[in-house]
Amino acid sequence: MKVKSALESYLLVLPAVLIFSIFYIVPFFSVLQLGFFEWDGILPTKIFVGFSNFKEIFADRIWWQSFWQSGYITLIALTFQNVLAFLLAWACDREIRLKNLYRVLFFIPPVLSEVVVGLVWQWILNGNYGILNYWLTHFGFTNLTRDWLSNPNTALTTVAVVHCWKGFGWGFLLFLAGLQTIPRELYEAARVDGANAWSSFKNVTAPLMIPVVIMVAILTILGTMQVFVLIYTMTGGGPGYHTEVPVLRILASMRGSSRFGYACAQGITFGVILCMISFVQLIVSRKVKN
Repeated sequence: MKVKSALESYLLVLPAVLIFSIFYIVPFFSVLQLGFFEWDGILPTKIFVGFSNFKEIFADRIWWQSFWQSGYITLIALTFQNVLAFLLAWACDREIRLKNLYRVLFFIPPVLSEVVVGLVWQWILNGNYGILNYWLTHFGFTNLTRDWLSNPNTALTTVAVVHCWKGFGWGFLLFLAGLQTIPRELYEAARVDGANAWSSFKNVTAPLMIPVVIMVAILTILGTMQVFVLIYTMTGGGPGYHTEVPVLRILASMRGSSRFGYACAQGITFGVILCMISFVQLIVSRKVKN
């Protein structure tokens, strides 16, 4: 009976294992293999180049520039986006009017299509007919009008702000869920002891929310480092390379240069860096919890 029960259990998970193997493990090893070849993606001929693709990555200025730009967007997401998400979650966790409506409204941006969001914001921020410049001019702030997405000085920050608007709802939802798990009795006990709102936040809310904050930070970093659909829709990585991120650079190597082997090497390098970031975050989170 034990053998039969174990066999049934294995048969139940077999479809999931097969799907995972076909769509994840096999492509991973294919990409890893192609990273050591030069291939144009069309002809069957592949030229073995060893570690040349990986060596070239270390000298690729545009590739590392895309990493810096992705890091800049991530930094803004970690600060502006997550702080905004936490403050809104904290407000909705309190007894305020229409809080259920606010919860729905704040979660609308994340569920919208990135392509649709990108096109709408591209229209809003257009330097010639965009509604943002129209209202700035209407209220007398003509000196603040910009070609927001075509100006190298503003394009990256503008894209980062739009990304934060698009993604803050996920953090809002997680923060709100974390706040709602805090027993109300703790706040009542703090009030009985004479604690004001700030003292309750510092001594009750903040310590209990540390695990949630760490989780949201990890998800924010990993998610933002991989963002590309929104940026591709809004700027295509331009002007020049000023809004390119690693995934767009990999796509450019494949489609623009027809260097599939080099693109695979970039993808492997990108994956290794993300794994290293995750490992560091795991160590830090464990130390903070302890």
